[in-house]
Amino acid sequence: MKRVFFILCVVLAAACNKPEIIPGPDQERPGRASDSTPGSDPTPGRQDTPRLIPVLPESGEIPEVHIAITDKDWKTLLDAFNKNSNTQDYIPVNVQYKEGSRTEEVINAGLRLKGNTSRRYPGEAGNLHHVHFGLHFSEYVEDQKLLGTSRLDLKWFKDDPAYCREVFCYDLFHRAGVWTAISSGYTRLWIKIGTKETYMGVYELMEHVKGDYIKRRQNAFGGKGGHLWKARWGADLKDPNANIGADDNKTDFTYELKSDATDFAAAKSQLQAFIRNLNNKSGEEFYTWAENAMDVPLLLKTYAVNVAVGMWDDYWNNSNNYYFYFNPEGKFFFIPYDYDNTLGTSQNCGAQSDAGRQDPLKWGHQSYPLIMKLLAKPEWKALYVSYLKELCAGDFKADVSMARIKEWHKVIGPYVSNDTGEDMKIEDRPAPWGNHNEYRILSDGTNNFFKVKAASIN
Repeated sequence: MKRVFFILCVVLAAACNKPEIIPGPDQERPGRASDSTPGSDPTPGRQDTPRLIPVLPESGEIPEVHIAITDKDWKTLLDAFNKNSNTQDYIPVNVQYKEGSRTEEVINAGLRLKGNTSRRYPGEAGNLHHVHFGLHFSEYVEDQKLLGTSRLDLKWFKDDPAYCREVFCYDLFHRAGVWTAISSGYTRLWIKIGTKETYMGVYELMEHVKGDYIKRRQNAFGGKGGHLWKARWGADLKDPNANIGADDNKTDFTYELKSDATDFAAAKSQLQAFIRNLNNKSGEEFYTWAENAMDVPLLLKTYAVNVAVGMWDDYWNNSNNYYFYFNPEGKFFFIPYDYDNTLGTSQNCGAQSDAGRQDPLKWGHQSYPLIMKLLAKPEWKALYVSYLKELCAGDFKADVSMARIKEWHKVIGPYVSNDTGEDMKIEDRPAPWGNHNEYRILSDGTNNFFKVKAASIN
């Protein structure tokens, strides 16, 4: 979840195409034409990366995740939370995944709590609360996987009464050909602690950004042996001497190395050099460097989707919530991340106050170099605008978007009510702490977010 900082903004609470079949651990899914860019040609240099998790499987049924935990191990998790609410500690669990006639099971996987400002006490057996979970199938047994990956995340629909915002955004990234985006979809979750089982309702099942994420995309990235970073609040790519560190499960670094920490010195030096070049080069020298140092069309397309869905807690506006990867040759790839507060959930934050009507060419701070220096080149600015307009004429068009979400709701609606008594129904409204509570995404009126956003773009 987002780390929303009060220095820049005040967050009051915290900051249809046929679905695909989920492949088995040893299967790959062929790419689909519907996953490509709206318009004619896919992103230059793109290589299809099949989605690990579809929004819904081809059967149309919601997959089930069943997690079994001993009373003793759950108490260990609660004790760890009471000592440190940001605990990263795992406990052993058994996980079963069901989809149609297929069942996969992992014995002795790891489970931990996830989230930043969204974290809360998960509750006792028989009286649980919605919280985010991380599953690590190789935490205790080497090379264990589920759905062909060693990690998955489970996220409840906090601050999203419409049960669709983040799922929609990641789906839109893939439809637009942004293969760096993770995939996510719906699942039903049960947690059994000792003999007491709780139906947690409909959750979001998410791909995890780490080793297997890179491996699945290694052909598109140009290799899997590079450096993966997570960027937190303050990561404006302006200061090479910012707080840079390797993941230690304790410290919240501004730039945190998520790949092999034994190569930290080289990784840090590479990042610092990139920041210096990004800021110090100008004019044609900058454009030539940028063309070689990153995939500019892919980055601009990523940002077109980012701005279209109204992601204000991002790099450009709030220096927050993204990953990036340097491939083995040193090429930079931007990885979009954390899209639950979108589609009309707006906030007075950074350089804006209305995620629907904000000028897409002035989305965030004019001094943030990664985007602003690219848009200074007329050809790249025109490319960015063309991507925005393609979205509005295609997969982001109001009637198309509403129809897609309503189809999802038909499937998940009967299963939203749950044993926790929380978030028991689907409602068409943004998060209550937002500053534009009038936005709607399922009704066709003057406050329809898709139409308001399209107007600001066109």
